Amino acid sequence: MKRDPFDDDVRDSRRKLLAGLAASAAGAMVGCARGVAAPSAPLVHAADGHRRQWGLVIDLDRCARCAGCVVACQQENNVAPAGPRVAARTRPIHWMDFLPPALGSFAATPIPCMHCQDPPCVKVCPVGATYQTDEGITAQIWDRCIGCRYCMVACPYARRYFNWSEPGWPGEDPSSLNPDVAPRPRGVVEKCTLCHHRIRAALERARLDEEPLTDEALRRLPACAQSCPTQAITFGDLAEPTSEVARLAASPRAMRLLPEAGTRPKVIYLREST
Repeated sequence: MKRDPFDDDVRDSRRKLLAGLAASAAGAMVGCARGVAAPSAPLVHAADGHRRQWGLVIDLDRCARCAGCVVACQQENNVAPAGPRVAARTRPIHWMDFLPPALGSFAATPIPCMHCQDPPCVKVCPVGATYQTDEGITAQIWDRCIGCRYCMVACPYARRYFNWSEPGWPGEDPSSLNPDVAPRPRGVVEKCTLCHHRIRAALERARLDEEPLTDEALRRLPACAQSCPTQAITFGDLAEPTSEVARLAASPRAMRLLPEAGTRPKVIYLREST
C-alpha cells in the first residue's frame, strides 16, 4: 500500500512533540522557580480610570446564520484553509465557527473563543504561552507554544486548534495575507484573539489624536462584528455600564454557554425570542 505523506507528517510531529515536551516543561518549571511571570499586555484604562474588560454579545434573534463572520475571521487573521486532504483527516481551523443545532438548545450558533474570566486553558499551560491580558483577553504567544495541547483538553468549549502542517494558501501568494497578524507555524495551538491587533490600533489612534475611544467606534471593531450584515455581534467594554455591550449583557435574554463549568465567559448570547 502506498504511504500517505500526511500520515508521515503526523507521526513525525508526534515524535518531535514527545521528545521536546519533557525538556520544555522542565525549563518552564525552572522559569517559574526563578519568578518568571506570564507576559501581560500594558494596562490600558478607560477615560474614567476603570480597567477595561473586552467582550462580545451575539444576538441569536438577529443572526442570519450566513457564516459571514466565519469567512471574515479567516481572512482577517490569516487562518489558512485546510484543503480537502487535510480536512478529511483532522479538524479544520476556524477561530470563529458554528455550534451545530444538535449540540445546543437553539439553532446553529456562532462560537468564537469565550475569553473566560476564569480560563482553564491558562492554568494548564506549562510554559505561559497562553495567558490573560489585563483587559480580559485570553491571548497566546505562538512562538512560546510547545504544542503539548493541554489547553485544548482543558477548554470546555473546544475553541483551540492544533496546527498539524505548515500554513499554505491557494497559489502560495503571500500578498493576500494581513500584515498585522503573523501566520502560525506548524506544531502550535491557535485561537481567536478578539482581533487584538485592531483593538491596539484603535487605542493607539485615540491616544495620538488625544480623543477618547468612543463606545460607538468599538461596537463593530472585530472582523466578525464588522462583517455581520444584521449587526448581530456587538463588541465593547463590559466593565463600562453605559456601553452597548454591557447594556445587552444585562438583558433578560442574556445567557452564557456551559455556566456549570464556572469559566464565566465574556462572550454572551441573547436567546431567540419566542
